[in-house]
Amino acid sequence: MTQRITLTQFLGEDQRTIEGATGDFSGLVGDVAIASKAIAHAVGKGALLGAGTRLCERLRAEASDLLLGALAATTHLAATLSPTGFRPVGDEGHRGKYLLAFDPLIGAADLDINFQTGTIFSILRSPDPSRPAREEDFLQPGRDVVCAGLVQYGGSTRFVLATDLGVDGFTLDREFGEYVLTNPDLALPPTTDEVALHAMGSRSWEPPVARYVKEALAGAEGPRARDFRIRWAASLGAETYRILTRGGVYVHPHDSSTRNGGGHLHLLCAAQPVAWIAVRAGGDAITGRNSILDLVPSSLDQQVPLIFGSSDEVARLHELHRAYIEGRDEDEAEPLFSSRSLFR
Repeated sequence: MTQRITLTQFLGEDQRTIEGATGDFSGLVGDVAIASKAIAHAVGKGALLGAGTRLCERLRAEASDLLLGALAATTHLAATLSPTGFRPVGDEGHRGKYLLAFDPLIGAADLDINFQTGTIFSILRSPDPSRPAREEDFLQPGRDVVCAGLVQYGGSTRFVLATDLGVDGFTLDREFGEYVLTNPDLALPPTTDEVALHAMGSRSWEPPVARYVKEALAGAEGPRARDFRIRWAASLGAETYRILTRGGVYVHPHDSSTRNGGGHLHLLCAAQPVAWIAVRAGGDAITGRNSILDLVPSSLDQQVPLIFGSSDEVARLHELHRAYIEGRDEDEAEPLFSSRSLFR
């Protein structure tokens, strides 16, 4: 009989390999896992809770409440950050050494059509656990992240945990109420032929992204010398899990609609955790011009573009952006869809 390793056992084994480990980190991840089971149950009720935007808003609020409720009494945590704001945790005698940034239910806008959604989170160290947490404590570059994770809610509930030791995937056994290790040592292949990209945004893409897509559409006869598949699920959680398990590159770039706002995705609660997971799995993550993990956040609500996935494709997009900035891109004037559409 194959041995079943639960998330609790897995964390315990990892803890034993780290000198001076106190159990605070394992306890915090365990708290997130407990909340995610309750969120999975709530999401599974679907239309029983409402319809349309009312359902999406209710489930997003409920997911946030479930996470905050699970963390409220913890001694592992100093503060949380979500898209709705900063919240200190604990009091003078019970103040933890970690910070948790999270999006409780990313992709919730499509729950009314029973689509996949997810919880994304990252754990950082508090700069000074001896004092009350401050908002600026979260303004740390991605390189300082201790751990990041993704919970995907769909036909089954999957929990992906990325640490310095690697990236591992767990599946919730609903009969026993435990996450069980099912996808150990997740690793991104360096090359891929699958691109996640919103084609209807093509009119506002910057030239480097338009050039990249043009090369991909040219297929085996073009400069990339192979055929690509282009898709878009409109769910960062779903795309992240697919890329981690099947390979691929996700392209949600800077464009004319975000030039003043910075990008489409929340840096601290979405882009930074996903980038950290991708890099730990052997991939890479950039804004187009810069590494996501090197960005020092300027504010708690900073928005950024996000390109992540298989390292060769991210490197190609990075090179095209550099060429554009340096004036070396000679192809930007050619029409993108002059002879071939994304859909034929």
